[in-house]
Formats: sequence, C-alpha cells, structure tokens
Amino acid sequence: MTAELVRGQNHPLSQTRLEIRVSAGKPIVAGATLSDEHGTVHGVEWVAHPGAPTLPGLEVSRQAAADHRLAVDLDAMPDSVHRISVLLALPTGVGGPASFGAVAAPFVAVTGLDGTEVASYTITGLEAESSVVALELYRRQGAWKVRAIGQGYAGGLAELLADQGLAEAQQLASGINEAVTQGMARSVAAPPPRTADADRSRQTAAPAVGPDQSGSSYGGTSPQTGASYGGASPQTGQAPLPGTPQTGQTPLPDAPQPTSFTGGPDSADSSSVTQSAAPGSGGPIDYSHPRRQNAAPPPPPPAAPPARPGQPATPVAGDASGWSMDERLYNQVWGMFEDLARTAASYRSAVDFADSRMEKELDQVLSDPRARIGGQGDAAREAAQAKRAQLIDQARQSLERDVAQLTAEADVVEPALPAPYARWDNPVWHAYRVPMEMPMAVRLGELHLPECAELRIPMLVRLPLERGLWIDSGRTGSTDGTFTDSHDRRRLGMETAVAHAARLLAVHPAGEFTVHVIDPAGSGAQALAPLVQTGVLASPPAHGAAGVTEVLARLTQRVDLVQMAVRGGASDALPPGFDTSQQLLVVNDFPHGFDDRAVNQLRYLADEGPAVGVHLMMVADREDASAYGPLLDPLWRSLLRLTPVADDHLADPWVGHCWTYEPPLVPPGSQVLPQVLTQVAAARRDLNR
Repeated sequence: MTAELVRGQNHPLSQTRLEIRVSAGKPIVAGATLSDEHGTVHGVEWVAHPGAPTLPGLEVSRQAAADHRLAVDLDAMPDSVHRISVLLALPTGVGGPASFGAVAAPFVAVTGLDGTEVASYTITGLEAESSVVALELYRRQGAWKVRAIGQGYAGGLAELLADQGLAEAQQLASGINEAVTQGMARSVAAPPPRTADADRSRQTAAPAVGPDQSGSSYGGTSPQTGASYGGASPQTGQAPLPGTPQTGQTPLPDAPQPTSFTGGPDSADSSSVTQSAAPGSGGPIDYSHPRRQNAAPPPPPPAAPPARPGQPATPVAGDASGWSMDERLYNQVWGMFEDLARTAASYRSAVDFADSRMEKELDQVLSDPRARIGGQGDAAREAAQAKRAQLIDQARQSLERDVAQLTAEADVVEPALPAPYARWDNPVWHAYRVPMEMPMAVRLGELHLPECAELRIPMLVRLPLERGLWIDSGRTGSTDGTFTDSHDRRRLGMETAVAHAARLLAVHPAGEFTVHVIDPAGSGAQALAPLVQTGVLASPPAHGAAGVTEVLARLTQRVDLVQMAVRGGASDALPPGFDTSQQLLVVNDFPHGFDDRAVNQLRYLADEGPAVGVHLMMVADREDASAYGPLLDPLWRSLLRLTPVADDHLADPWVGHCWTYEPPLVPPGSQVLPQVLTQVAAARRDLNR
C-alpha cells in the first residue's frame, strides 16, 4: 500500500532494489548525490548526473525529460554512504521555464522493480526555485527509509550542491548544464499534445485519487551524450567512493534499462522507445491531480453483464479506476457519493419545478375574476395539483430507481471494504493484523440524505489528516432527544473520540502513530479505558493544569523542531531517539484546566501541527469556551466538526446538500475494540525490543 508523504514525513523501505519515478510535465534534470552521516558530499565522484549517470548502486537519466526513472540498489551502496538525495533542476539556456513556480508540481514516487508504489510525494509550494532536493533515502538503525524533503534553491544546481558541502559546486553545475544542453539538442521534436480528457465518469470521479495519464514518457532514451564532468576541477584530496567504477560503467545488474521502458507498472510492451518533449514546446500546464504516472491505471475488473437487456449491470466491488483494490474501492465510494448527490439534486429540482409550475398556473387562473365564480376555479386548482403530483411522482420513480441501484452497489461494496474503510461490525476486523503500510484513507462515519435515509455512504478522509477533528459535545441539530443531558453528550462524545483514535492507531503500521490524551478532570476515564488498559497510549492521560502544560509544551516543541529541521534541510539533525511517528492529541473537557498560554499553544498546534505530523482531536462544547469570545473562532473553523449523534450538519460544496453524519461507534457489547488494540500494543512492544 502506497504511503503518500508530506514534507518532512518518512517511511520505511522493505525492499533494497528500487526505482524512483519523477514526473513534472516539462523537461527537467534529475540526478542524485551520495553523502555521509553528516550529509556531506565529498567530491564530484559522489554525484550521479546526466554527464556521469552511474555510481555504485545508482543510475540516473542521461538527459532532461518530463519523466524519469532512477534505479537504486541499496545493497550495493558503500558503507560510507548514509544518504541518497534525489535532485531535480530546470535546464538552463534552452528557453524553458526559469522556475518551478511556472510548471506543475513535480511528483516523485519510490517503487519496487515490479512497479508497486511504496511511497510518493508531490512537491508543492515551489515558486522562484530552479532546483530542489525532492526526497532522500537514508540509513537509520541498520535499515533504510525514505523522507520527503522538498527543499528548493533559487540559485539552481550550484547553490544546491554547495549547500551539501561540495567544493566544486559551480564547476559541476556548469558541466551538468552543458551535458543536458548537448543531449537536448539531439532530441527529436515533441509528440503532438495530448487531448484533454473531458469524460468525468464514475471511472474518474472528481474526488478520485488515482493518477492521471501523462502525455510524456521516459526521456532518457537518446544515445549517451558522452559528456562528462567538464573543467577538470581540482581534487579535494578526499578519497573517492569505494568501488566507484571508472568510465564505461555497466548498468546495475537486473535493474530496469531506461532506454527500453515506456509503460507503467502493468505495461505489456517494454521494447519501444519514446523521446521526451522538446524544451519550449509550449502547451498548457496540467493542473489535474498531481499523482501523474507514465501510464493510465490498470482498467477495473469488468462488470457483470446485465441479467436482461435494458437492465442495469450487476454491481461489482472495485469497479472504479485505481492502481490497487483499496484505491479502486476508495474511488468507487466517492463515485457513489457523487451519484447520490446528483440524483437527490435532480429530484429536489424536479419538485421545485413542479411547485413553481402549479403556482404559475393558479396565478393565471385566479387573475381572471370570472374564474373565481362557480366551479371553474376549483377545477383549475385540481388540474394544477394533479399535474404537480404527476411530475413529482415521475421524479420519485427516477429517484427510487437510482437509489435501488446504489443500494445494490452498497450491499456489494460494504463487505469488500478493507479495515480502514469498514464499519466496526464488518467481519474484516475479526481477521485484523497490524498493517505494514499506511492506508490512503480512513473511515470517519457515514453520510445519508433524507430522501433515502436507508442508503448510507462511508465518509472516507485521506491520510495523513490535513485538519484536526472536533467532536462537538454541545447541543446539536439532531432529532434524537435521547442525549439531552450535557453529561450524556460529553460521555458519548468521548466514546466517539476513542473510537476514532482506536481506528487511527489500528490502520497505521506499528510505531507510526502515537496518541496523547489530556483529560484535566478525569471525566473521560470510563470512555478511555480501552486505550489505557491495552497500553496503546504514549503515556497515561494528563490530569490537572500541570498535565495540560506538560503535554502542550512537549508537542509544541516537537512542532518547532520539525519545522526548523525541514526548513533548514537538516532532518537528520533532530535529537537522538526523536519520535518521528504521526502524533494525535485528544483533548477532553476543553477549556477546563487551560490558561491563556495553554489556549494559545492549542491554537498553534491546530494551525501548524498537521503539516509536520501533529494532529488534534477535541471533545468540547463551544459554549463552555464562550468566555474567550471571538479569540477561539479560528480554532473552531480550522477543525472538522463531527458529532457524537446523527446530525444534519455536513454540507458538500458541490451541490449544497446538507448531509446527515453518523459517527462510527462500536456496537454495544462488541469486543472488537479491545481485541484490535491488544494487537496494536503487542506490535508496538515487539518493535521496541
């Protein structure tokens, strides 16, 4: 399962022979540097670039291209190499864009040799930079990991290489640019531009996250330029890389050959060669979803044929587009959401039209005083009402037909959902095992509309979370009058928060998600029992003002450290033993136990935390914090508001429907929660041994 990284996030690598795939939409230069444990590059022989594309365990492209594939063999890396940094740069002097702000956000993916994606990263936020350290592979405690970097340099390759400690940075950058210019001069003309895909069907629904098809292919297909590092720079006096091959190096054994690969992971043709787009070829920037790949996703499994001509096909789980079954199911769920939104919007529009038409007809009849006398007015009124009823009945039949089809699809999809997407009563949880990879999304509840309350659509949210969560324990718009007492609402709110936290713990690999709890008055002890008794919390729940201060100070410091490390490009400079996992802070009874300083720290975590892996989940009644006035308005707005009871409060911006949200509570009497958390705790203990 693919881990979609954000800046500063890391992910373990279980394979040693890898491909690093780069897609940018415009021709760019791709290279890599090898460095020691301090991040220092000791000489030009530690840099793989188009003029010298091979090093021990590493091969890069020989020219600029819109798409690249870099081959890496971690087992072949010398012991002196502790970090492999992947570099991207815009070619100079060829009339192309001068900065990454003028091109689509580059997408980088680490895959196995079979094309299976391990981790990916979309480099956003670049403006005036013309070179960037995309990501790095690094050693940590005897194992290799990948980290998303995204550190850009306005001064180009020379500034980037100098920042990594290379003395000959300026000369090497000039040599690389010269080699790229010579290679691009021999490139053939660009292929015709790809036509825009206007089909917005269920296979490519708007919320879908599958990669879109790129019009460019791997560009390292021209003959080797023959250009090597020019200028014969003075030697640094440092020893070259142990085992560095000399001129005429052979490619890595069993590594994919860049001159013969054009397809995606499932490509059946690996013999044809396609040149990259020529620089300055123009064309619009592709602002579609950034997960670009060299080929379209594999087609979904064929749907079962209809039972009779004219009848809808039998629903099939996973019939949307995507690279994996989890991605297909994710896209299919969002396709169901869109279909239900469309059909409900059509029904409501038809009802509005029927009402307006009846009113118009009645106005025309009643505007004539003669029609008000006798039975003429009554007959006209009955005729208008009959037409209205006929139109609404036709709209209702169409709605019921669509809802029946969606219900049949939901009956097939729901049992096929993996644990992160499934309800707590799904049998998939009985076969639960701690995952090895982070999922692409997690289920936070269910959604339905009043026209078809029996049809429930899973509410799936992408991971890592981009916003914190607010479990509103105050008065809601729910029609259920069972929980009118504030104590009951707070208790149910905390139970809902525990269910969310347990699911997030369960869907992450061991040691990749850490949960902290602030419970100042201890009122959530009963609800927190599954987390406390199984030992999955990082530490016991914090009580009192002192506990609030200690936890907030620790997490605030963590956010500051990670931000400084990421901005300074020194992620390995974090303190020894630093916990790099995603962090979740669950806060109960806010603002009890919070002073002004603690409130400001909480706001800081809500604003700055998600970008560096610190997430917030609050169980709170907004009225309890009314004394702060508008000071806390930005805090509430920054969080995704959920409720512990069914409530019509989630509105989609697409058609403006107000959806009823239902929380994912564990069925009464079920032991699934302690069973799952026990496995999570055991996996964490095994990891720490």
